[in-house]
Amino acid sequence: METTEATATAAGYLTRRPRAEDAADIHELISLCDTQVIGKADMTFDDVADQLNEPSFDRESDGWVVHDGTGRLVAWAWACRKGGGDNVDIDVVVHPGAPELTGALWDTVIERAARIAAELGHDRAVVDIGLYREDSGKRAIASARGFAAATSFIRMLVDHGPSVPEPACPPGVTIHHGTTEQVRREGHAVQQAGFAEHFGFTPKDYDEWYADLDSSASTDWAQLAVARVDGEPAAMLLGTDAFAGDENSGYVRQLAVLPAFRGRGLGRLMLRKAFAADARRGRVGTYLHVDANNSTPALDLYLSVGMRQVLAIDVWRRTVTV
Repeated sequence: METTEATATAAGYLTRRPRAEDAADIHELISLCDTQVIGKADMTFDDVADQLNEPSFDRESDGWVVHDGTGRLVAWAWACRKGGGDNVDIDVVVHPGAPELTGALWDTVIERAARIAAELGHDRAVVDIGLYREDSGKRAIASARGFAAATSFIRMLVDHGPSVPEPACPPGVTIHHGTTEQVRREGHAVQQAGFAEHFGFTPKDYDEWYADLDSSASTDWAQLAVARVDGEPAAMLLGTDAFAGDENSGYVRQLAVLPAFRGRGLGRLMLRKAFAADARRGRVGTYLHVDANNSTPALDLYLSVGMRQVLAIDVWRRTVTV
């Protein structure tokens, strides 16, 4: 399955590399599979298009689509590097009517993850896949291939009423938005330092961080906020429109506070300001994801501002020697 030309995968199926125009069919397949597991579609068309166009993802080597004899898309599989580190994300989505494709595709993406790590100069690949907690079938497949649960990301939601009061900044704290390169660079620096101890973190320089985010249709740089304390960057929050189209909700994609400034209420301030901004945009709520094993007490913070758990996504991990 490593060639770029269309190849026969199994009797009656054809495998080839993904194209940008496959986004609608991939979205339909993912939505079908998600609905079977969690009762609803969990990705938008824009999410899929963003994935296909992500700078870190090479369509000519990192992805596969499989069609049946009628031309229907029945499988989508991919591997994608995370910065220049040895950590690689993968996924395999197979139509319920084509289970015979599953094993070969899992083997293919794991092999590709190992090659990605080798190409980046590493002697191992740390391979991650996100699985809905309700997806017992996919967990069994992961377990059979040597994966084990590593951490859990909890999706949280706060509901907004007709108006959400915006908190005032304490003395010495000012908020600046990412419509200028200076603020974007400050946001990047805070995010990189603030996330350094988090699960799966891979350092990215400013250009790569900016390119990855700017390639996404959901990114709105006006929703990047940096808090300065006496003029020094101390905290950042990046909101996006990832949940705007399907759920009319905001999304906190990144929130970080520098270690030296923790314990001063900056995280709570940034969240409450983001909630107020989302309410002004007419959003009915705001989502975020938090690592349940976060090295900082983030879950308690989110609960304290009125958020609740709505979904759990477990990350399963396997280390592959290359």
